[in-house]
Amino acid sequence: MNAHHPMIQFARYAVVGLASNAVLFLAYLAVTWLGMGPKLAMTLLYAIGVMQTFLFNKQWTFGHRASHRTAFLRYCLAYGMGYAVNFLAMVLFVDRWGYPHQVVQGVMVLVLAILLFLLQKFWVFRPMAASG
Repeated sequence: MNAHHPMIQFARYAVVGLASNAVLFLAYLAVTWLGMGPKLAMTLLYAIGVMQTFLFNKQWTFGHRASHRTAFLRYCLAYGMGYAVNFLAMVLFVDRWGYPHQVVQGVMVLVLAILLFLLQKFWVFRPMAASG
């Protein structure tokens, strides 16, 4: 299998995502334990996560060699959509229905991982069309 095979890409994406999300989830638990509100903590750590994973996913996961500018704009849009889904889940499941924020955020990490992999594979870092 070559580096562009979807299974290799997903494995690399999982390594980047697991490492990043493990650190960020621990940071989330720490800052909420220290008194920061769950939605503010999620917002700040989400932004940090977007920045730290862009280069790893662009270069190592997907081997994307095109412009940083276009890919980064799409990456931010994809993660902006992911953020909106995450924020809505926190409002509905935590604020409205009373579920523990730790559980909701843990589940959202998994849901968003799948959604964001698909967006990155097929939109953000899609292969360049061969010119002919």
